[in-house]
Amino acid sequence: MGLRENAAAAAGRAPAEQETLGGVEQRPVPDLTEPDLGDLSKDAEQVSAVVAWSRVMGEVRAIAKSERFDGGRAGRFNFRGIETALNAFGPACRKHGVLVIQHRVETEYRDIATSSGGRMRECTALVTFRIYGPDGSFIESQAAGEASDSGGRSTPKAQSIALRTLLINNGLVPTEDRDADAVHFERAEMPVRPATSYLDEITNPHTSPGRLRQIHHELRMTRQLGAVVTNEVGDEEPIGDMVVRIGKERTAGGAS
Repeated sequence: MGLRENAAAAAGRAPAEQETLGGVEQRPVPDLTEPDLGDLSKDAEQVSAVVAWSRVMGEVRAIAKSERFDGGRAGRFNFRGIETALNAFGPACRKHGVLVIQHRVETEYRDIATSSGGRMRECTALVTFRIYGPDGSFIESQAAGEASDSGGRSTPKAQSIALRTLLINNGLVPTEDRDADAVHFERAEMPVRPATSYLDEITNPHTSPGRLRQIHHELRMTRQLGAVVTNEVGDEEPIGDMVVRIGKERTAGGAS
């Protein structure tokens, strides 16, 4: 009999049965039975943190983005939550005698407003973790997490996100998604801006010498410095020469 059945039997109801408490529907106890990954290695006491963690990495080969976020206007996307990461790493860490300990937490807070007019507390947490091996040695690593909440839960949320980030990043855990290199595309050539389209900006007295230098660079990169245009007095002039001339006039006039 598993954990769910034991809990149901202790409560005197069938496993699938639910009850309400104070008008709130109580969900069945989740099945937390761990996969059997075998016993702790015989040489565990001699294993360093580096070796033990590499063995954990050998157990956790992939975690799919199976959880779905639906935030309406905020968008929809799949993600890997903290529970998914813990369910994958917990059994492997216990098997190989690895401890992941939160060593130090540095937090920053700020109050933010929501689009509906509410107020929330945002926490950014930089957490330093120590990954201990069976021989007492450890690896120190940092991970950051950010979360917001209208109650007092922004700090533990941010710490949970930092832990998930640490496990997945340090474990080099793939997502089982299609490799990005499997999709190939040809980059399209950007259309070249014609030289005449710069004339209004060049002759505008509010255009700074710095912007004129940038325009000269853009024209040089598109090989249009020699393009002949009608300048501000109605004469024909290569646009590159025009930019340099007006730039010197602006500089001499004290424009910045």
